[in-house]
Amino acid sequence: MLLEKITSSADVKKLSNAELHTLVDEARQALLQKTSQHGGHNGPNFGVVEMTVALHDVFDTPKDKIVYDVSHQSYVHKMLTGRAQAFLNPAHYDDVSGYTNPKESEYDLFSVGHTSTSLALASGLMKARDVKGEDYRVIAVIGDGSMSGGLAFEGLDEIANVNTQAIVILNDNDQSIAPNPQRGLYTALQSLRESNGEAPDNLFKAMGYEYHYLDDGNDLDKLIALFNEVKDADHQVLLHIHTDKGHGFKPAEENHEAFHAGGPYNPKTGEYVQFGDPTKPTYSSVLTDFMLDKMEKDPTVVEVTAGTPMILLTPEQRAKFPKQFVDVGIAEQEAVTMTAGLAKGGAKPVFTVYSTFLQRAYDQVSHDLALNDLPGTILVYMASVNGMNDESHIGFFDIPFLAHIPNVVYLAPTNKEELLSMTNWAIEQQDHPAAIRVPVGPLVETGVADTTDYSVLNKNQVTQKGSKVALFGLGNFYHLAKQVADKLEKEHGIKATLVNPKFVTGLDTELLDSLETNHDVVVTLEDGVLEGGYGQMVASYLGNKDLAVQTYGLSKAFHDRYNASELLEKEGITVDNIVNHVLAKL
Repeated sequence: MLLEKITSSADVKKLSNAELHTLVDEARQALLQKTSQHGGHNGPNFGVVEMTVALHDVFDTPKDKIVYDVSHQSYVHKMLTGRAQAFLNPAHYDDVSGYTNPKESEYDLFSVGHTSTSLALASGLMKARDVKGEDYRVIAVIGDGSMSGGLAFEGLDEIANVNTQAIVILNDNDQSIAPNPQRGLYTALQSLRESNGEAPDNLFKAMGYEYHYLDDGNDLDKLIALFNEVKDADHQVLLHIHTDKGHGFKPAEENHEAFHAGGPYNPKTGEYVQFGDPTKPTYSSVLTDFMLDKMEKDPTVVEVTAGTPMILLTPEQRAKFPKQFVDVGIAEQEAVTMTAGLAKGGAKPVFTVYSTFLQRAYDQVSHDLALNDLPGTILVYMASVNGMNDESHIGFFDIPFLAHIPNVVYLAPTNKEELLSMTNWAIEQQDHPAAIRVPVGPLVETGVADTTDYSVLNKNQVTQKGSKVALFGLGNFYHLAKQVADKLEKEHGIKATLVNPKFVTGLDTELLDSLETNHDVVVTLEDGVLEGGYGQMVASYLGNKDLAVQTYGLSKAFHDRYNASELLEKEGITVDNIVNHVLAKL
């Protein structure tokens, strides 16, 4: 097998043309084998097998620098740079990240998992090369979906401003995660595709790029010829390459959105393996049903997404609300500021976003939404240690960065009824920006409607009155706090006060003040980074009181590909450890 013998670009360069074609076939088969068993980003990688082989055949990596945007399409790149066993041997599947990572290889320049960054990174590499008088090529690979992000335009502009060697490869498969909107930039790309690159209105030429178009971007020989043609240019070149996302695997070719990424699947039928009962309701499905009903009854409710519409709505559900559904592309900054504009205009916007991607719009949340105190709603998904676990996608940094923005009301439900009540309040109220930390884990139902008036800000719910110990379990960790309370009472005769804070962005100072009379220890539990988090807000407030405060949360680190239960145990976030610390203090 050729692939097993490839350890570097130098090995690729030694292959004959026939062997390169064999290598393409072997790499695509390795992709099918691993992703069908292990899951991952399948479609993006199937679509760039030929391109990746051509890149390593033509360019002198790692001297020449290849920067992958998002880097979720770098699986074949890893195969060709000494990591093939991570795709051929199931025992080694977890040896590599699903993204580029310099800790793995000198061929990986950056840890990257967010989109629209490659061009800006490339502009910095170009400038560093030039000021140091070094000699290497810079190649930036970016997908058409990533071009919707504002940083992509900034990087594209700056590469032209640097005005020295750079090759931008625009991998155009007419698809982001979901289909691209057929307007704006994508109208221009469509015109170029339909005219074989000859459309007169060419944005890239207007910006000063030497422009080339290749319609058959999955033809290895044509790719090699094109790369050889431009590799020695001393100025910025843009290669507009039309590829087929999912190429070579029919189910992925036919259903691009479903095969952007996912878990294990049947390699013959493309049917995803189902874990658990797919008919059983989840927090996500409950929110979907709620939002569909809300949009049906109120035409001013507008669902906003930034390239990840599948969080809430299927393609069929989106089609039912063409005026009330907006996908801005992979552009979280635009989504948040558009949310502010929608709210100012009297609509009721709801922006759904994964926590890790909301980080990309911090300034827009702070300056555009919160400074203007506009009532937009943000549904924050996967904000948990049990969310995504690659270091580039961690979602539990949200509490410190949202909780300290003035005017923002951040709510943390613990069950279905609270989630629906909070979301409904957030959409209907007209006073503040509101965010909901969507619970992660199995759906918890009380069967009793939540009638809390959330306009009374920062009022906590005491679910059990006790003494000596007060346990504050925020959001996902309320159930952990309840387990601690149960153990204290059953095994040690201590009936603790149990609190569901509900509000992340403020403290119930009246409740905290009252604890001093008959409590000795206050314990806070939060499913997020500890430093700057909810527990430290509580500890700061209680600093001058005669109460011991024990705070539990995650350490400030980029934990990478961790096992959640193992990480929690390492961090001391277990029932036994918490109980032992409480008893030691008492």
